[in-house]
Amino acid sequence: MKMTPLTRLARPLSAFFIATMTLAASLPGAHAEDGARQEAPATTSESTYSEAEVIEATSKFFGVTAETMAEVVHRIFSDNGGPNAYIKGEEGGGAVVVGLRYGDGTIVMKSGETKPVFWQGPSAGWDFGGDGTKVFTLVYNLPDTNKIYQRFPGVSGSAFFIGGISVNYQQRGNIILVPMRAGVGFRLGANIGYLKYTKEREWIPF
Repeated sequence: MKMTPLTRLARPLSAFFIATMTLAASLPGAHAEDGARQEAPATTSESTYSEAEVIEATSKFFGVTAETMAEVVHRIFSDNGGPNAYIKGEEGGGAVVVGLRYGDGTIVMKSGETKPVFWQGPSAGWDFGGDGTKVFTLVYNLPDTNKIYQRFPGVSGSAFFIGGISVNYQQRGNIILVPMRAGVGFRLGANIGYLKYTKEREWIPF
């Protein structure tokens, strides 16, 4: 078969094209998009505390039985799942209609990172009494420890009381805090306020 000039030109171009595509496919990063999808971190139980871990930690912290904490923790987990951090500490407060709270503790990320944290804030409402309590706060959707240092308003109507442990919810954006408290004294009534979490103690609670 007689080859025309166009046929003679097409064959080497075709071979060059095939060789180029083969080389490109073998280069590192040729499948970067697919690799990125496969290697993208997924949210797993390893990034959050399990219900069993929280029950064990809180029962030791409050000095109560695991059975007592299991009912409280199970209710929280039913609403929110597992937290990726927690704060354990102590606080004191008092109120005659207008109340104040001051506390300090340590935030512990599931990754193992820890930092000191302080909190203070006012509350207003039908609220009388005083207390000195131990506080264990479950923290949800916290990207890093520095994001804890801001104001968290209380969520109205979210408080409940089980087995001597009081629980309420605070939220700022996607970050949810669930403080659990046990201790002496009492706070009577439902109050609406916020807590400001800071790196150092601040005596002015606003």
